[in-house]
Amino acid sequence: MIKGTVTGRIWSTKKVAEVPAGSMLEVQVDGSSSTMLAFDPLGCGIGEKVIIATGSVAASWFGGKTPPIDALIIGSIDDPS
Repeated sequence: MIKGTVTGRIWSTKKVAEVPAGSMLEVQVDGSSSTMLAFDPLGCGIGEKVIIATGSVAASWFGGKTPPIDALIIGSIDDPS
C-alpha cells in the first residue's frame, strides 16, 4: 500500500464503460517526488491524506468485468501524524 496526499483531480468527459462512478485523482506519494493517478470511489478532496492499493489487489476490488484501473484509494487518513 502507498500513502500520499491528493494534489489534483483529473477531469474526463469520456471513459471506457467498465470504469464505475468515481474520480481520478493525482496523488503525491509520501517521501518521494513521484505522483500517481488513482481511482477514488470515496470522494476524497485536494489536500487529503489517502491510502492506495495497487496492481491486482486494486483491480480485484471491482466486481464483474475488471476495469483498467491499477491504483485504488481504499482509505482516507483521519490523523496524518
